[in-house]
Amino acid sequence: MRVWGVLVLMHQTSALIIESGMHVGNQSSQSLPQCHALLPTAGTGSRLGGALPKQFQELAGKPMLAYALEAFVQTLEIASIWVGVSPGFIENPILRTLSANSGSIRFLPSGGPTRQETVRNTLAAMLKAGIPENDWVLVHDAARPGISPELIQKLIHAVTKAGEGGLLAMPLADTLKMADANSAIAGNPNRAMKTISRNHLWQAQTPQMFGLKRLHDAIEEGIRLEADITDEASAMELSGSSPLLIEGATRNFKVTHPADWELMQTILLSREQK
Repeated sequence: MRVWGVLVLMHQTSALIIESGMHVGNQSSQSLPQCHALLPTAGTGSRLGGALPKQFQELAGKPMLAYALEAFVQTLEIASIWVGVSPGFIENPILRTLSANSGSIRFLPSGGPTRQETVRNTLAAMLKAGIPENDWVLVHDAARPGISPELIQKLIHAVTKAGEGGLLAMPLADTLKMADANSAIAGNPNRAMKTISRNHLWQAQTPQMFGLKRLHDAIEEGIRLEADITDEASAMELSGSSPLLIEGATRNFKVTHPADWELMQTILLSREQK
């Protein structure tokens, strides 16, 4: 696996880490809330394999993470970008490369055992660094490189206009089948037992955008309760919120399996040629 554009790295990890006393944004309590991006990247991507975690593997000529970072950097409404990585990965030279073209990107050793712990830890670091509690944070999967500035702006405009959190999502187009419970037993063929109506069903995407402190507290409570928190919206739902559903795009799918990788590579190469 060739690493994209790796630069010689001087031992200056502090440039990648926000010091706890640093204040970001110079924002007074009376100014309008700003928007910040948060990308949890501590996962291993074991289903795809490879020497590097999948979000750092080369896809169509760049590390997968580079596409999401570029989309947020190009979105004028985004004031800062925070990336939570595994503590053992914080000195990898690829991080220096990824942040070389923008002073708004900050890598933190805030990765935890689960995605939501990484998000919680990074939100806590943002608050500690001085990001106002009422600012907005857009949490995005690094494994969704099909995101674009236009989709990010669509979400921001809808959420800020309504004054409540929301997420990109797609109405389900396929017919859903429920399998027989015995299908989970090794050796048994999968059998459809029921067709589930797709009316009112949406497939969640990212970014998911919520108030910084409210999201931190909702995830913290969900973790404490050992609730099944699969994304930020589910944590907010647990706290009593009903997040807005903003239609996303089919290209904003999550790269999980080898077939996803091949399809996304085709999409990205086609986009670069336009």
